[in-house]
Amino acid sequence: MIPVDEQMAYLKKGFVEIIREEELRERIAAGRTLKVKVGFDPTAPDLHLGHTVLLRKMRHFQDMGHTVVFLIGDGTGRIGDPTGRNITRPPISREEILANAETYKAQVFKVLHPDKTEVRFNGEWLDKLDFEAMIRLCAKYTVARLLERDDFSERYKEGVPISVHELLYPLAQAYDSVALNCDVELGGSDQKFNLLVGREIMRDFGQAPQIIATTPLLEGTDGVNKMSKSLGNYIGIDESAEVMYAKVMSISDELMYRYYELLTDVSQAEIDRMRDRIARGELHPMQSKMDLARSIATDFHSAAEAARAEEEFNRVVRQRETPTDMLSSPLPEGVRAASGIRVDKLLAKVGLADSVSDAARKVKAGAVVINGSRVSELVLPGPDGEWVIQVGKQWRRILSGREPA
Repeated sequence: MIPVDEQMAYLKKGFVEIIREEELRERIAAGRTLKVKVGFDPTAPDLHLGHTVLLRKMRHFQDMGHTVVFLIGDGTGRIGDPTGRNITRPPISREEILANAETYKAQVFKVLHPDKTEVRFNGEWLDKLDFEAMIRLCAKYTVARLLERDDFSERYKEGVPISVHELLYPLAQAYDSVALNCDVELGGSDQKFNLLVGREIMRDFGQAPQIIATTPLLEGTDGVNKMSKSLGNYIGIDESAEVMYAKVMSISDELMYRYYELLTDVSQAEIDRMRDRIARGELHPMQSKMDLARSIATDFHSAAEAARAEEEFNRVVRQRETPTDMLSSPLPEGVRAASGIRVDKLLAKVGLADSVSDAARKVKAGAVVINGSRVSELVLPGPDGEWVIQVGKQWRRILSGREPA
């Protein structure tokens, strides 16, 4: 039995809030194996480092001997979580949800212990709720309480439509907690309202209310917005070690400390010492960032692959070297715009991206380097002589600024 104080210190790191901390301590002190629930709606096929902030906390509970439930929201995903939205989410089909769920299951065990993880689908119980049962569930909460949620409140004040099915989302998520009779539910800080609804609904069903713990939202590589694939500021956990390493190296020095806190097991005291040494000029921030990039690439690949990624980064980015076997291509047709060259169309046509939209995402994510400089614009002035383009491990030399006749 790991001492209670040791468990609490380990589990508290990285949380914004625990409600209620004394209840968590009491349940740990009782020597119980806690059931810890976290729900993920598979509305996109891939997970990124923003998702792993929660996954890492799940892993920490596993390290302390507890069981986590990785809950795939095949039921709630069809409603669409309205959190942080100023418009109604478009519906997603069951087929898309199930296909995305399969990729989730393949990815989460890069972080979680497989033998300490239950994978469940909330359609297992939500699909069985008949009309009468849904009415009884809705009767346990008021519209006034639902409208206290910030995003609903703002939309209501601004006259932005709120569909009735969106109001059901917090209740459906709360019913998940009832169906699982969980001890703890984890979520991002933007999920606090939904998690609190779960506490209340569990009481109504005669269960001990769940403890809730919230994690901060991880900023993407732009350092401004929440990490999101749709914004292109993400680092995918299925991306190559080289791409992961390069993307981490692209973040600001200030954001680096945030990533250390949320994406590594480095203690806060060590992070504070690192910040102090950098401020005094005893440690170069580039070295700390390289250590961070190597650590993250190792977590999702291996130490050997992370070392190769670092070697490639040093050789290509820092020393400005290029591969000797790089393919060369003429500027393809159909990539010119009025103000220059459409980079997204160019990448798609020369095989450096799967499609124009994939190319645009790569540009937004900072994964495209042209002539040694990271590209952030989709339209650039035409190449003067040649462009040497790098996207991950792939390279291409584009010759001449003229389209072929």
